[in-house]
Amino acid sequence: MTIGSHIAWDDTVLPFQLDRSDIRGRVARLDGVLDNVLKQHAYPPVIEALVAEAAVLTALIGQSVKLRWKLSLQIRGKGPARLIATDYYGPQEDGQPARIRAYASFDADRLDHDADPFSQIGEGYFAVMIDQGQDMTPYQGFTPIAGASLSDCAQTYFAQSEQIPTRFALTYGKSQLPGGLSRWRAGGVMLQHMPAVGGSVAAEQGSGEGGLLSHIDILAGDEAENWTRANVLLDTVEELELIGPTVAPTDLLVRLFHEEGPRVFDATAVHFGCSCSPEKVVQAMSIYSAKDIKHMTTAEGVVTADCQFCSKHYEFDPATLGFDAVKAPGDAG
Repeated sequence: MTIGSHIAWDDTVLPFQLDRSDIRGRVARLDGVLDNVLKQHAYPPVIEALVAEAAVLTALIGQSVKLRWKLSLQIRGKGPARLIATDYYGPQEDGQPARIRAYASFDADRLDHDADPFSQIGEGYFAVMIDQGQDMTPYQGFTPIAGASLSDCAQTYFAQSEQIPTRFALTYGKSQLPGGLSRWRAGGVMLQHMPAVGGSVAAEQGSGEGGLLSHIDILAGDEAENWTRANVLLDTVEELELIGPTVAPTDLLVRLFHEEGPRVFDATAVHFGCSCSPEKVVQAMSIYSAKDIKHMTTAEGVVTADCQFCSKHYEFDPATLGFDAVKAPGDAG
């Protein structure tokens, strides 16, 4: 796939509502963000695909959190892809960008490079966590790994944990200009039926995989008809429309849902960003004893640490740990 240079709607999430159908949604376009997330590491393609899908899901889901909140996704499995972790930091102020970071942990010796990426997760769970800030109890929700993709897992999570019918249509991959370097690009649409006031469904009534809930268990009558109609329309979307090199998000919504009365709101810009710092690394190391620190000290007399998200390298004088944070090499003084 060949595309042009950076365009106005790259690295944005556009919220919208379908007034006729009582359905809300978002359109995400990730270009530089996804490239920056993945270039922090040298992941094999099968792991890159999982991280790319998780990053798009995080952008779509995270756009709903409030200013300064953090939303995290964690996918843990017993397969060779042990962990996919993402963080979405809500904007600090209105009009500022949100930030995304992601990383993966995997067993390279067990990885099947020719297999479907999702199959490398195996049995496990899909988790959503929301941190509302200091003195607030974080929210955590878990559902088993289900379906055939991370998108399926996210849809199951919202049906089971939130009882909100949800649908994702995503695409992601590398793009390349003629004679240029390849880079990652992704796009997606998220649909959610607005929850009914006071409605709830018992978990044991689920008709989905393993008895989990699905939209069939939650919606009925006109709501079910509206949801089905919107999903049929979303099924017509093409990959090139999702990644959007020539189709603006607003144009895509008109193409797909013009009879549903689409109404758009302000888009949120998304950047790559990591929250690591020398102070946070020192705080994390505070759980270790002096004996542990001694074992962690290199022959050169320093303790080292690397950020799993951005690969930033830190070095510390072991005598200062727990007292004075030191700077990473290259930090401004």
